[in-house]
Amino acid sequence: MLKLAIFVPYNLIVLNKNKIINDPVYGFISIKTPLLFDLIEHPYFQRLRYIKQLGMTHLVYPGALHTRFHHALGAMHLMQLAIEHLQSRGHKITKKEEEAACIAILLHDIGHGPFSHALEHTIVKGVSHENISNMLMDNLNKEFNGALDLALEIFNCKYHKNFLCQLISGQLDLDRLDYLNRDSFFSGVTEGMVSSDRIIKLLNIKDNNIVVEEKGIYSIEKFLIARRLMYWQVYLHKTVIAAEQLLVKILERARQLAQSGEQLFATPALKHFLYNNINGENFSDNQDNLKYFSLLDDHDVMAAIKVWQDHDDLILKTLCFNLINRNLYKVEITNNLPDKDRLNQLKANVFSKMKVSKEEVNYFVFTGTVNNMAYKIGKGSINILMKNGDLSDIVAVSDNANLEALSKTVTKNILCYART
Repeated sequence: MLKLAIFVPYNLIVLNKNKIINDPVYGFISIKTPLLFDLIEHPYFQRLRYIKQLGMTHLVYPGALHTRFHHALGAMHLMQLAIEHLQSRGHKITKKEEEAACIAILLHDIGHGPFSHALEHTIVKGVSHENISNMLMDNLNKEFNGALDLALEIFNCKYHKNFLCQLISGQLDLDRLDYLNRDSFFSGVTEGMVSSDRIIKLLNIKDNNIVVEEKGIYSIEKFLIARRLMYWQVYLHKTVIAAEQLLVKILERARQLAQSGEQLFATPALKHFLYNNINGENFSDNQDNLKYFSLLDDHDVMAAIKVWQDHDDLILKTLCFNLINRNLYKVEITNNLPDKDRLNQLKANVFSKMKVSKEEVNYFVFTGTVNNMAYKIGKGSINILMKNGDLSDIVAVSDNANLEALSKTVTKNILCYART
């Protein structure tokens, strides 16, 4: 018997959107609703595949090549586990609230620019990635006919169930739990590993706030210490600072040349931000700003840097050549301010070897500061639920004297100079 082929229009095909993703940190991650699937498939979110989670850290730890895409999925997975646990403890969280919380944490980093934090205030000054995330989520909400209304309320901490916001943005949020484990896994720095499963199983809710049961004190101590160690060993490693500062100086020089009328190779998205004076005050005035930002990723910047190695401008070509060939700044991190005489001597050395002005020497020798604070006492503190029902700050109930020190901001001075 002859069988006739039946053609079904694409818009009538019901796609299976209940997917699982194999994650190297957690194993299988489930995409539980069609809306979550559609958001992950959206170009705004797919862009995160091409933005490294740790900026230039792979120049120190070669395995640190994971992306914001990985991290966002991991954070969503932890949100699913946390909500399932809290529901099992008798706390009412509806399916709609669960989906909205998962959307909010899935999209929490959608506003990151190329190389994550490294260029956050270089390409667009005065606009944080959180603000851009909000703008992109607003756009998605319009595109999805208001389906993200509740997610935006939770993301902006305007929903009456305050604990949902704390799971996304707080001192013991699921964002931090994921990036510590993930960054530790890919960098190979094992000091950052924390027991996210155990911490989630010790979460509870009291007075509309996330709390940790008393038997979780030691797990929270480990979490805070791991965060401090990851900052000094990974995020603020002196060679990571050298690479990221070099990248910042390249973009600063490129923008200066572009603003003076110099023709530079760049993708349309990167060119838009090099040749236009866009900042926090006027970013939202023009929809093109957000459109071009949503097209920017690491590839735009690296393609330009590879080409700029052959530019006529001595400073730009030197900086780009140094980054491509990993000839990074020498970085010294100290408690005291750099010696002025030594700083002037380093600048004089560059001035004598390169035909640059005294102002342009600052591309090759400069100072700055870095800060590390693992925990902040006060609003948003990590509260421990004692067996008698009282709440106490983790620092107050811990017998680890180091925790009080972790609550103080440590500021160190950096001196960066080109290897000549």
